[in-house]
Amino acid sequence: MRHLPDSEPNAGEERGTAVLDVRGMIRASQQSTVAAVLGRRRGVLDVEVNPVAQSATVVFDPRRTTLAELREWVIECGYHCAGQSVPSHICDPLDEPDPPPPTTAAGPATSAEHAPHPATAERLRTPDEAMGHGGHAGMSMAAMAADMRNRFLVALLFSVPIVIWSPIGEDVFGWHAPVPFGLRQDVWALLLSLPVIFYSCTIFFEGTVRALRARTLDMMVLVAVAVGAGWLYSLIVTLTGGGDVFYEAATVLASFVLLGHWFEMRARGGANDAIRALLDLAPPKALVLRDGELVEVATAEVAVGDLLLVRPGTKIAADGVVEEGESEVDESTVTGESLPVHKAPGSPAVGATLNTNGTLRVRATKVGADTALAQIVKLVQEAQNSKAPGQRLADRAAFWLVFVALIGGGLTLAVWLLATDRPFSSAMLFAITVVVITCPDALGLATPTAIMVGTGLGAKRGVLFKNAMALEASAGIQTVVMDKTGTLTKGEPEVTEVITAPGRDEDEILRLIAAVERESEHPLAEAVVRYAETHGTAVAQARHFESVPGHGATAVVEGHRVAVGNRRLIEHEGVGLGALTGRREELAATGRTVVIAAIDGQAAALIGIADAPRETSAAAVSELHALGVEVVMLTGDNQATAERIAQLLGIDTVIAEVLPGDKAATVAELQRGGRKVAMVGDGINDAPALAQADLGIAIGAGTDVAIETADLVLMRSDPLDVPTALRIGRGTLRKMRQNLGWAIGYNAIALPIAAGIFEPATGLILRPEIAALSMSGSSVIVALNALALKRLRLPRPAPTGPAEGGVRGGK
Repeated sequence: MRHLPDSEPNAGEERGTAVLDVRGMIRASQQSTVAAVLGRRRGVLDVEVNPVAQSATVVFDPRRTTLAELREWVIECGYHCAGQSVPSHICDPLDEPDPPPPTTAAGPATSAEHAPHPATAERLRTPDEAMGHGGHAGMSMAAMAADMRNRFLVALLFSVPIVIWSPIGEDVFGWHAPVPFGLRQDVWALLLSLPVIFYSCTIFFEGTVRALRARTLDMMVLVAVAVGAGWLYSLIVTLTGGGDVFYEAATVLASFVLLGHWFEMRARGGANDAIRALLDLAPPKALVLRDGELVEVATAEVAVGDLLLVRPGTKIAADGVVEEGESEVDESTVTGESLPVHKAPGSPAVGATLNTNGTLRVRATKVGADTALAQIVKLVQEAQNSKAPGQRLADRAAFWLVFVALIGGGLTLAVWLLATDRPFSSAMLFAITVVVITCPDALGLATPTAIMVGTGLGAKRGVLFKNAMALEASAGIQTVVMDKTGTLTKGEPEVTEVITAPGRDEDEILRLIAAVERESEHPLAEAVVRYAETHGTAVAQARHFESVPGHGATAVVEGHRVAVGNRRLIEHEGVGLGALTGRREELAATGRTVVIAAIDGQAAALIGIADAPRETSAAAVSELHALGVEVVMLTGDNQATAERIAQLLGIDTVIAEVLPGDKAATVAELQRGGRKVAMVGDGINDAPALAQADLGIAIGAGTDVAIETADLVLMRSDPLDVPTALRIGRGTLRKMRQNLGWAIGYNAIALPIAAGIFEPATGLILRPEIAALSMSGSSVIVALNALALKRLRLPRPAPTGPAEGGVRGGK
């Protein structure tokens, strides 16, 4: 449920965002209670509540309210709130901190920003441990499901004998045994119903009180009215001498609703698997060097400046910089990078990643909710809590459907009493059935569950949707515009071809050239050295090395004078290209940089160097074509270079020699053709185009500006994740539409049957118990349909290994 204040925030207001832990919401319609209470508070600008994730994203003005106040307001609603919803081993820096403790030799023990709060112990409990206010407040989804199971079993245990000794037992089951203890049948049923009403059904009555205090209506109100009206009517009849009673209807109704709650919670719990997996990545403990001694502390107590000792096989507790040691670190859990990354002094270290072999000393630079893991979790949670346009409409419809159900129940009772000769008991049954069947819970669950599964599916692949709008927009993309450098290509020079002069041995020439280039720091020289190492070329030693700025370099290798550089260097050396002249022109015409090598005054080889495509770029373009999406490459490079890359990858359209400031205008031009356009980029100059596009996609290795502007972030910097994101978007939107269609269709068909419209002509009626079963079944169907999205077939990520280095030319 999203609540907007009466007036939009003005430009001068500051905006902070917090994802609050709001445990205790049993039904989807209960989100309106939290949204209504928080939305009326000072300083709250926007509220998005997700009953599946048991959390709420709150946008607030930090000058007018604080996280502590927001937390108290959630508790006032009757729900548990442990502060910000962050990884269980990470402290919450936006809560009210204690004064910072003294500085230690290893750095500040903690900063005011990251100081543990007195409530840290509460915040750091696992969901199964935390208990709080009002019934299910503080319970995890699993604990709530277990409690719901217990309530259902109690209701079932006492409902069975109530039904057996009711008129239904006699008419349907042929049970004619006398009532125990010589009691009247209705008195016996009243006694058996007490545990059901005063234990199993208390969650409905408590939920109703919360909703009414918040001046809103939700599904709990409907169930409480239906069960309470039937039971109170029966109680009055029993106390006034006996007659037709509804104890069996009230208790069986409660049993089926609780059964539906139980199954639904089990199904909904699966939708949150991705977030649960992310939260479990943070290690609970860390080894910190303080005052020269090794101390084991809780990860929540790690402070900026602490020196962490990370042994082989353990996780890095916080983001930082390696100060000592070398090792391979598995970063796949956070960045999606499939191969271990080598770490040495000066290398950045990411919290929650796994150190595989060596021992590292890491200086913590970011802790708590500032770490990469916490930011990823927050991004995914905000996306899961956000509402697509269709869900906003469904939320409003769900609220009014509760109102309609109450009015409809009253009207049904009145019509059957005033317009027919049916007894009050029959009219009451129809009214209760209308109230139960019109429950909007399936409507409230229709899209949040699908969004939860879709964003979670993306998070497992390193595809982070920032909000539901991005998820929905990805489903309608018709054209994908990709920046070339750093997106489709690696953004660094790479040898693509080695062409030797006739009669020359390629391996020997490459060995001599590499010996010269090892002495140079030029990026092109580094590309040549990498190529030689990849192909197992033997190492030679260069002497008398001389760098010629802007031209190349010369050296003596094993008695041979070797010159490596551009055409001007070779001309300066007085060397003609001879038979290699034509091949050089061919390479230059395709946009490659050509390095010429001369040995002992004769042209020996040409080396073609270019910004090579990423290993998965061609597969990404192929997958986009399979989705019916047009692929456009947008670049500032020259036309020849762009055409070469496009031909290699099978790209449809090339727009080259575009100035950085014109990229957004190019995207706008494509949009004017009536197409939905996604822009994929990684640099600062891509930010305007990312903002202009219908869907901005930032490569995770790109700049902060690009990532901030985009709607979708690809953590692995893999172009293949672009079609993956579009497939997830399409699959999620399909599930959302299916669920909304089911929820609306179910109510449209069931409501007239429940009201008894067809009873006079066909005898078709729904008893309250059957209505409760079908209503709960509808919610379970919606949740299970969304979970089916987990079986969505996605492009298989290719392992990112060493580049092949290019194609060897012939001699």
